[in-house]
Amino acid sequence: MHLLYLDDSGSADNKNEQYLVLGGVCLYESQIHYVTTELDRIAARFSSDDADGVEFHASVVFSGREEPWKSLKKEERQSVIKEVLGVLTNSYDTARAFATVVHKPSCQDRHPMEVAFEDICSRFDRFLSRPGVDSRGLIILDESTHATRLQQLSRQFRRLGTQWNAIRRIVDGPLFVSSRSFRCIQLADHIAYAVFRRYEAKDTNYFDVFAHRFDRVGPVIHGLRHIETGASATCLCPSCLSRANP
Repeated sequence: MHLLYLDDSGSADNKNEQYLVLGGVCLYESQIHYVTTELDRIAARFSSDDADGVEFHASVVFSGREEPWKSLKKEERQSVIKEVLGVLTNSYDTARAFATVVHKPSCQDRHPMEVAFEDICSRFDRFLSRPGVDSRGLIILDESTHATRLQQLSRQFRRLGTQWNAIRRIVDGPLFVSSRSFRCIQLADHIAYAVFRRYEAKDTNYFDVFAHRFDRVGPVIHGLRHIETGASATCLCPSCLSRANP
């Protein structure tokens, strides 16, 4: 069983932002203990008495608006985000990053979260069907105001498929959980945030830590998708470049 932990970054309703990202990490079931243990180890440095109470939320760490991050210097907070992302980098090769980047003005007729969710469901299902993987999967998301609609969409995809393919390998869900209780969701939060920073702010500082861990077959990156009208012809991001030069 493969589990895809997802979180979103950016706001669908914020008119000052161009992008919405849904992203996270795909783990084989036996890898979950490793990720959890590694993040617990990092958390223990900031609260030896209550490591479980330390939640890694990338935007909060970045801004330093809450403890224990408030007392850290900017460079130290940046290092924490990179260290969390480094847990993916140091995992077994079977751990993969997935993310869908939606340019909101390009999706006037649909909610950008629905666009992102359909795309990532399709790509995850194809990953599960790939020779050498041949597995079942489950999607786990952070608790969200979009929960009801995404559950409805998931049922629709299982019955009718997405616009690209039938969904055969995603067994149920998605399941919605509290990020405070699930370290793998906290890692997904950092991945989504890093991707958002790369597209919204042109900041590759965090993205570059794990960019090589996006799911790919040969030169084509399947784990990262950039959805923007006209982008495929001119965009120099890794996703668009890999499709322009397969």
